Order: sequence, then structure tokens, then C-alpha cells
Amino acid sequence: MEIACLDLEGVLIPEVWIRFAERTGIDDLRVTTREIPDYDQLMRQRLSILEEHGLGIRDIQEVIDGMDPLPGAAEALDWLRERFQVVILSDTFYEFAEPFMRKLGWPTLLCHRLEIDDRGMIRDYRIRQPDPKRASVKAFHDLRYRIIATGDSYNDTSMLSEADAGILFRPPDNVVEEFPQFPVAREYAELRAEFAKASERDLQA
Repeated sequence: MEIACLDLEGVLIPEVWIRFAERTGIDDLRVTTREIPDYDQLMRQRLSILEEHGLGIRDIQEVIDGMDPLPGAAEALDWLRERFQVVILSDTFYEFAEPFMRKLGWPTLLCHRLEIDDRGMIRDYRIRQPDPKRASVKAFHDLRYRIIATGDSYNDTSMLSEADAGILFRPPDNVVEEFPQFPVAREYAELRAEFAKASERDLQA
């Protein structure tokens, strides 16, 4: 049996922090794992900016409520679910993701949690485990599943390396240059074709 493991932001939904940066006008919040590979460094920077500007979870959720999955994402996800078991492995947070999961038909999501105080301010975050995407793929391997994975950023590359086949989806040029071993898909039709090519079964994209 094969499992399709997908990143969330940049693959199925827009980057939440970029959209929040656009809404607030705080350019420093536009930085993602495409630019800073160290996730803890990135999150500490984000939390510091939120505290400096007095912004909390409700401010972020208000922006998320007005966002939709990327055009074509729901259809691509449906195609995958007809052919694979599908798990979304993300460095987002359950407190961010629920509206998107509803719009995508409640796929399985493994991600992180935020620590929020009584005033709705985000005080910290808790990841499930170190290098969680890679660890999840390794656990699926221990269960004798074959894994095909896709993501767009630095924080996806260990997952792609651990998988039986890894695919970059709409990655920035710097990630493509540093990880030339992974095929690149720019559109969902290309992503379907790469999944069909990577599968051990005879699939039509």
C-alpha cells in the first residue's frame, strides 16, 4: 500500500503568514521556511513580532477565515485520495488549519499546537517531535507502507529524502538548486503525473 504525504502551505493552501503580513503591513512576517530553514528560529522571530505589535490568535484567525485553498487544490487532493491513502504533514498549527480542513473535506492532518494565554496572545508553540515530517514518513515505513511525498520548502526536504519518492511542488529557485535530485512540478496536472510515475502501480494522471 502507498501513502501520499503532502505539505499543506504552498501545496494545498496559500502561505498563512504571508497573507497575514499583507493584511497587517508587517513585511518581516512574510519570511517563511523558503528563506529560513531553521523552523525554531523562524517561529521565535514570528512570536517576537506578534508580541511587539500586540497581535494574537484572533487576529490571525480572522485573516484565515477569509482564505481559501489554492485553485485546483481540492480537485488534486480528491484525485490522490482515490488512488492513495493521503496524510498531510505540516508545520502549521491546528489552531490555524481547521477552516482549511473543512474546505478540503477533512483530510488527515498531523501538525503542531500553539500555547495561547487567556488574552488570546500566542506565548509559545509545541512541535510533535524533532523533524516531525521525516519522523512520520519513517514511522509509516516501519508499518510497511511505501511513501510518495511532496512539499515546497526547506522544511520538506528531509521528508522527501526519507520517502520512497519525493516531489517538489512550486518550490523557490534556491530550493531547486540545492536539491536537484527531486523532480519539480509547477501545476497540479504535473504533480498528478509525478505521483503516477512514482507509484508502483499503473496509474493514469
